[in-house]
Amino acid sequence: MINVYGWTLRAPTVVTRLVLATAVSVTLMVADHKGHHLERIRGALTVVVAPLQWLASVPAAIGAGTLGFFTDKRTLEQTNARLREEQALLHARLQQFESLEQENTRLRQMLGSATRVAERALAAELIEISQEPFTRKILIAKGEDSGAYLGQPVIDAHGIMGQVTQLYTSQSRVTLITDPGHAVPVLVNRNGLRALVFGTGNPDLLSVPYLTAAADIREGDLLVSSGMGGTFPAGYPVATVTKIVDDRNEAFLVVTARPVAKLNHSKQVLLVWPGAGTTKAAGAK
Repeated sequence: MINVYGWTLRAPTVVTRLVLATAVSVTLMVADHKGHHLERIRGALTVVVAPLQWLASVPAAIGAGTLGFFTDKRTLEQTNARLREEQALLHARLQQFESLEQENTRLRQMLGSATRVAERALAAELIEISQEPFTRKILIAKGEDSGAYLGQPVIDAHGIMGQVTQLYTSQSRVTLITDPGHAVPVLVNRNGLRALVFGTGNPDLLSVPYLTAAADIREGDLLVSSGMGGTFPAGYPVATVTKIVDDRNEAFLVVTARPVAKLNHSKQVLLVWPGAGTTKAAGAK
């Protein structure tokens, strides 16, 4: 109750409030329906409430944006990781293809060279390199079952590599021309001078002994196989003269040469059959 100038005022009852609110609401709805008097009030209220609505939506928008950011970041990280794995795999495959292409090129070169000096040639894969000091031998994956024989010449696309000195069923041991126990009869390609090339045990060094100061040999001369002895095909490159020392106190020149064949680079070699006119004589110890 409220006292106003001695008058006692009672608050309207709940029922009275409900009746008054209902009457006001009905009156406003009828007035708005007939005269649209509340449009401007509704528009004004919309303008006033709009910022409140925007503020109310900010937390939800921030939450959705944050969740989307982390979701997108995680997705991007996963995609990048997958792409890096695919890139590494493709790069590895590309390297393998390039290696195979280079190997095929080397094989074509070797076969092309072999056709000029032999009736038949057979590619063989290198399996093992001898670890014994001062010996230069390799093991290849072709043997007696492939028709290989003792003393058979082994070449690559550049020159003579050596010959078969041990024969097994499916493998062969090849003594390289740089082995100390190996010798190849050669000719100086420039003038036909006969000589012998011996291995030294050094993988890049050959010796050409027993030549006197009167011998016509020069640095840079190409030494080719003479075909004498019937082991190696005639006219195939063996070595290039790299150094000549003429010591007047010695009876012979000191001549060194470098093998033309890529003895330390290839995984493939060629076994060749020089032809019917040659004999299968071994020229290695």
